[in-house]
Amino acid sequence: MAQSSNPSKLSLSSNFTPKPLLKLHPNSSLPTKLKRPPTFKILSSLSLPPPPPPNSKVTSNKTLNLVSLLRAIPDWADRIQERGMKQNRALYNHEKWVDHRSSWRHLRHLLSSLQSRVILSLVPPVLAFTSVAVVIAGYNTAVDLHWLPGFFPVLRASSLPYQLTAPALALLLVFRTEASYSRYEEGRKAWTKVIAGTNDFASQVIAGVDNSSDESIKSALLHYIMAFPVALKCHVMYDSDIGRDLQNLLEVDDLAVVLNSKHRPRCIIEFISQTLKVLNLEESKRTMLESKISCFHEGIGICEQLMGIPIPLSYTRLTSRFLVLWHLTLPIILWNDCHWVVVPATFISAASLFCIEEVCISFGVISVHRSMFFSLVLKFISCCRLVFLLRSHFQC
Repeated sequence: MAQSSNPSKLSLSSNFTPKPLLKLHPNSSLPTKLKRPPTFKILSSLSLPPPPPPNSKVTSNKTLNLVSLLRAIPDWADRIQERGMKQNRALYNHEKWVDHRSSWRHLRHLLSSLQSRVILSLVPPVLAFTSVAVVIAGYNTAVDLHWLPGFFPVLRASSLPYQLTAPALALLLVFRTEASYSRYEEGRKAWTKVIAGTNDFASQVIAGVDNSSDESIKSALLHYIMAFPVALKCHVMYDSDIGRDLQNLLEVDDLAVVLNSKHRPRCIIEFISQTLKVLNLEESKRTMLESKISCFHEGIGICEQLMGIPIPLSYTRLTSRFLVLWHLTLPIILWNDCHWVVVPATFISAASLFCIEEVCISFGVISVHRSMFFSLVLKFISCCRLVFLLRSHFQC
């Protein structure tokens, strides 16, 4: 009777089937813990990776010390070379030309060899090839004196291959020097044109803008014109501080805009164009002044082309590989005739030929003479300021 009075409860209780706790979701961590018997893990040194043996640490430290020692001399030479690239070079005057053609110049150049950027940059390759010559000479001497087993051969060869390939190396170096100097000459002409165009532009502004109400705009325009060669110099020279160089030429707001722009010389050109539009000038005179900006664009194009497109890399690599293989095998070629004299012979040959190659690199890097022309830029800025001040004084 009790069952008929509660049919719903009966149905629920009859359909209910209890599920064991072990059949939980497989991803749950509870079944795994319930299935496994309790175990205790014994911590031991076997579960950790074995420590490296002390000999490996000593070997790695010795390797690092050897690598750092081998890199010390090239890094030192590179620092000297880059520091020399950033030095400002003054233009020649009469006194410098007298010293330049003096009969004492050879002795002066010899005594100042250790101060030369080019010669100091040759220390790593010349030292390396001279060391190779010492090793080969010592090995051949040991073989000749029977200090080594008899199956060790003496490293010697005929000089005929060198006689046949010497003209090819000479032509490589001559063509490399000619190509590098042509880049130097092209850069010199570009900077001369930029400075001459800037001088002409500033002179036209000083002489052509006579309206007294435009004096402030005229002054700003002259400062923009004077700032362009400086901005171009900083654009093409590595690690230049354009903020320091332009802080005396531009206002703080204009300098901030220039520093935040992606192309600083073109930003200066945009300032010049906008200032010319504000000036109260006749249309013909404005057009004439705007035409002077073309020399700025041309200078930017030539400088960026010289900086971005070097001498063909295949030609540079061929010359470098030729020189390296030449001096690595030179002691073997000269052993029959020179014996231990191969050491100074290799030193002299490496110093001479690699010096020519280094001079070609210096010619190819066009920023070498840009720093020299920067002194001319500074003189031009001083002259423009003086002319503008004198003209303003006499007008008052």
